[in-house]
Amino acid sequence: MVKRNVIPPNPLIASEDMLNRRPLASEEIGSPVLTAAVAKGLDIAKRLGINDPIFNEQWHLYNPVQLGHDINVTGVWLQGITGKNSTAVIVDDGLDMDSEDLKPNYYAEGSYDFNDRVFEPKPRLSDDRHGTRCAGEVSAARNNVCGVGVAYDSKIAGIRILSKAITDADEATAMNYGYNKTQIFSCSWGPPDDGREMSAPGILIKRAMINAVQNGRDGLGTIYVFAAGNGAASDDNCNFDGYTNSIYSITVGAIDRQGNHPYYSEKCSAQLVVTYSSGAGDAIHTTDVGTNQCFNGHGGTSAAGPLAVGVYALVLQVRPDLTWRDLQWLTVMNAVTLDQDSDWQTTALGKKYSHQFGYGKLDAWAIVEAAKNFTLVKPQAWYFSPWQHVRQAIPEGTLGLAHSFSVTRAALDEANVETIEHITVTMNINHTRRGDLSVELRSPSGVISHLSTARRNDDARAGYKDWTFMSVAHWGESGVGEWTITVKDTVENEHNGTLIDWRLNLFAECQDAANQGMLPFPNESDDDEHDREDAVASTTVVSLSSTSALPTPLPTDHIDRPINSRPTDATTDFVYTRTATEEQPAPTTELSTSASISTSTITSTALAAPTATSTSLPNNLLPSPFPTFGVSKRTQIWIYGAATLIVIFCASIATYFYLARRKRLRNARESYEFEVLNDEDDDAVAGKEGRRTKPKKRAGDLYDAFAGESDEELFSDGGSDDEYRDESRRAVG
Repeated sequence: MVKRNVIPPNPLIASEDMLNRRPLASEEIGSPVLTAAVAKGLDIAKRLGINDPIFNEQWHLYNPVQLGHDINVTGVWLQGITGKNSTAVIVDDGLDMDSEDLKPNYYAEGSYDFNDRVFEPKPRLSDDRHGTRCAGEVSAARNNVCGVGVAYDSKIAGIRILSKAITDADEATAMNYGYNKTQIFSCSWGPPDDGREMSAPGILIKRAMINAVQNGRDGLGTIYVFAAGNGAASDDNCNFDGYTNSIYSITVGAIDRQGNHPYYSEKCSAQLVVTYSSGAGDAIHTTDVGTNQCFNGHGGTSAAGPLAVGVYALVLQVRPDLTWRDLQWLTVMNAVTLDQDSDWQTTALGKKYSHQFGYGKLDAWAIVEAAKNFTLVKPQAWYFSPWQHVRQAIPEGTLGLAHSFSVTRAALDEANVETIEHITVTMNINHTRRGDLSVELRSPSGVISHLSTARRNDDARAGYKDWTFMSVAHWGESGVGEWTITVKDTVENEHNGTLIDWRLNLFAECQDAANQGMLPFPNESDDDEHDREDAVASTTVVSLSSTSALPTPLPTDHIDRPINSRPTDATTDFVYTRTATEEQPAPTTELSTSASISTSTITSTALAAPTATSTSLPNNLLPSPFPTFGVSKRTQIWIYGAATLIVIFCASIATYFYLARRKRLRNARESYEFEVLNDEDDDAVAGKEGRRTKPKKRAGDLYDAFAGESDEELFSDGGSDDEYRDESRRAVG
């Protein structure tokens, strides 16, 4: 997994252009409008008692330059809504609970380090900074250190998983950790954004996420927020990521401080909303690792996701009774449409949807006000079509293969389905070059979802095997009528393929809550039954038309490089030394998915609802808050005894494949990424003669927030690199 603040360099921008670009676009310094806006910001800070030294630089909270381009949160704060009684957790590379900015709001009970097996998720590697920066966006306290978080009175926990390789069992446990008291999980990571990867969570992780939305928060459901990904410049698409295209995730993309779509932010039909991040000459200003450290260069969709987390923390202060689906409904209905050219479509709800921007930008004031009187939605219902067997060759070039399935009112009534929320399409395609493929879905109302887009870097001879794409573009439709997929082989070459089969899955608000059960837990064999041919469907070969063709990519060449200053002691690794009293037993859920213990033995009843006071299950052999997946003590003893015998073997195998995968990914990245130069961590790994050496390797590919955009040697405008030193030193000059 990679951190999602990694931004490949924009191939459309020359470094000289970056140096000459002005960051202020709407008003000039000294103009009456700008002067009044600055004065208003100072007045708001005074009324709220905000004395944090970089608050006036946190344009994402209040932007006096590009008026209206912030998350519109100050009016919410003035009502006393600041995240009280809300709790979020940053699932990342650690959280510096000793930071004066985070210490007042640190939530130890919801924190754990799955990499080093201790309770405190302290940053321990020199580049364990990402999680702390994300945490500052959400919950940095109102004090005299750096700036403030969106929900500056909320509690913030940390779960450390990205600094070493972990098993699926550990990741599943992490995604359920403390889920009765922790409301929101912030995840700014995923598979590599290289335009090649197609990766989904394993069955244990899928079950854990379903368990969380069904049983977390005492049945209201855990809110998962995922960053959309930064691979747009490499033709990547967030529908190739099984985390961001999950119906259980709120997928958040990025816009810059001028409201433009940054070149790095991936678009896809699974993206629900966007919010602010790096671009247009600036980035997110937040907390950094260290007692009084700040950072002015946090960016990418990594930084957009936590801003959404902060907004949802404000919403949950007002309405802690909202379910995970209520938050998604509120997001859809109250996102603000952006005045930007894009593939906007009007949906059944009368809302505008774009694959670049989702339903628009998140507005804190709008969603909080709407939440105050929001009527809870009814439970989730679903309808899965029979498998549609096609087995036809896909025409190359200008032709596409269309296949339709009609959904009847009677079928939806039988399934208790009322109003559509999420659509997923599971499909199998054989092809000798996966990157040539694209898939679109047209609903009965005429709304088009681009489920899959062509990727120039994807040379895999794999096609799609039981891959599930997702769309939120059809929110509010009835579902009745003809649904059509069109599969296209976009390049005429020696590569070709065949559409084997597909299945349409509708997830919706139910008609009758009294007769609605919960979605069964998935099994590994769920997508293996492709032998049903009882559906009414039609297949045609169609020419690509202007209405169904992929939208022309817009030139997104507006991203600029700010100066990212180094901490005072840039040569110091922030390595945490564990004390003897801190050492904790290894988490008891560590099981290799390659072990002889089959994951299929974990059934839909295994992840039962936890008690109100603990995330542990009844008959629990293990200490809270680790979930035990509902098995008896006898079974737990057998499972963990077996795990102990294989753990050394599994660790050796995992290490081998981990190193091999790292080598492959590193070689693949060389074709499109610059090496990060002069980052704040580089001096710590420099050779004795001044030559730069590579930093430590780790489980995820972790980069600076701009992956080259912070390169002072390339993009500096002559500013001082001492801007963000220890605030105590700054105060005395």
